[in-house]
Amino acid sequence: MKTLKFSRQRESIKSCLMARNDHPTADAIYASIREEFPNISLGTVYRNLNLLVDLGEVRRLRCDNGPDHFDGDTSPHYHFICRKCGRVMDMPMSHMDELNVLADRYCPGQIEDHTMLFYGRCSSCKEEENFRKSS
Repeated sequence: MKTLKFSRQRESIKSCLMARNDHPTADAIYASIREEFPNISLGTVYRNLNLLVDLGEVRRLRCDNGPDHFDGDTSPHYHFICRKCGRVMDMPMSHMDELNVLADRYCPGQIEDHTMLFYGRCSSCKEEENFRKSS
């Protein structure tokens, strides 16, 4: 396997993601990174994010019709996505390894892992809807 050359920009992108818990898009990461690297291009951010995903150092969350979001936490965990505002949040519930065993019974291959996304309305959007209904 070819060794990967050190990149200050890639390390900054990874550090930016590790310091956040809001699951930013590539555009949001780009905006943050530009403070440190004013000449960085959006393409460079995308290429490095894709590389970090391929290396298993960050996680990509593909969200319905919206842009991909990224997560610096690669430990097994679940996410909630608000269909109204698009916010992505970690869910504080344990990862269910037994789901892999159950799904393996029906899979034409071997299950190694799973990802689960829950969709709905976040509490902020629900409160806003309830406020509008009562006004």
